Amino acid sequence: MNETTFTKISRIDIVDALRGFAVMVIAIIHSVEHFIYPVYPDKMLQPEWLTALDSVVFNVVFSLIGGKGYSIFALLFGFTFFVQFTNQQNKGVDFRWRFIWRLMLLSVFASINAAFFPGGDVLLLFVFTGLSLVLVSKMSNKAILIIAIICLIQPIELFHFISSQINDSYTWPDLNVGGLYGKTIEGVKSGKLATFFWVNITTGQKASLLWAVNGGRFVQTIGLFLLGFLFSRKNLFIHSKENTRFWIKLLIIASLLFGALYPLRVEWYDQATSSVIKGSIGTALDMWQKLAFTLIIVSSFVITYYNSSLSRRMDKFRIYGKMSLTNYITQSILGAIIFFPIGLNLAPYLGYTASLIIGILMVIVQLYISNIWYKRFKQGPLEKLWHKATWIGSK
Repeated sequence: MNETTFTKISRIDIVDALRGFAVMVIAIIHSVEHFIYPVYPDKMLQPEWLTALDSVVFNVVFSLIGGKGYSIFALLFGFTFFVQFTNQQNKGVDFRWRFIWRLMLLSVFASINAAFFPGGDVLLLFVFTGLSLVLVSKMSNKAILIIAIICLIQPIELFHFISSQINDSYTWPDLNVGGLYGKTIEGVKSGKLATFFWVNITTGQKASLLWAVNGGRFVQTIGLFLLGFLFSRKNLFIHSKENTRFWIKLLIIASLLFGALYPLRVEWYDQATSSVIKGSIGTALDMWQKLAFTLIIVSSFVITYYNSSLSRRMDKFRIYGKMSLTNYITQSILGAIIFFPIGLNLAPYLGYTASLIIGILMVIVQLYISNIWYKRFKQGPLEKLWHKATWIGSK
């Protein structure tokens, strides 16, 4: 009897660790912003030193990690798709239809998470943008790179900017994102559980998707997926001297780009007086500098993980990353219990500093529980459920 063997791409520890780092970053940023529930203590009732400290915490946290956890998450989403696609292709199976089904399942998890998260959910954005991976999966590296670059240059924002320069009366499209978020926050403040869940799943999700379109994140997410796909196809997360040189070059280039883009972002986004300028070229510059800083974080993480004594400490995020879906959704549930009127309603009493401490404690507890869980089980509970449901009906 002839035995057929298949080449299988195994999990890469550094990818799981990096994913865990991204989930940690998301937990901290969400905690500081009260999980998109903008209710904070009255500054007039706080001591001056605490108000000053809160200001420092806000600026440092949002400058260093604001939008970065999501970007890393998106990058690794494309990476994982390539691994799954290739492993099935090596068995003679076309994974693309199964991946579409997997995205449909992800929309269920997105709805569960959104029920506890007033700002909508990035997982639902991944459901729609994830279809791009199906379309490019058999394209050449060059074609995928070109499409990724087109997405990452923020073409929609550039179109609006050019249009505004050609036509002085050009106005920025109003998607009523602020109005939708306002209705969502009203539902949260009601303290009624049924209202809270319903407004989050419906209005909150709609607001989130429209914000992603308005804020340049929709198209950028596709670009990040494709970039992660290419990183996986080129085996760039495998430890080698050649790959280390690549990450060092990327670190240098990304650092130079960030240094050039950040002051432009401050001028055209932070200090912009025109809504059209801020929403077009300002938003593009904001997304570019965040992308550059994300690449700085990723390349620094890889270089440090493989070439320093800190690798053992960084590896603590590996199990946390393997249970990323479970930990991500659990964060939203904990956030709702801690900050919202349906729970302890601590948002009016916790400033940025206290909220940062809450976020750090949340991550520590999740790290501890994840390691205990993984000693007995090979997957997190939601990861296991998603895996089982993905392959239902297969042989």
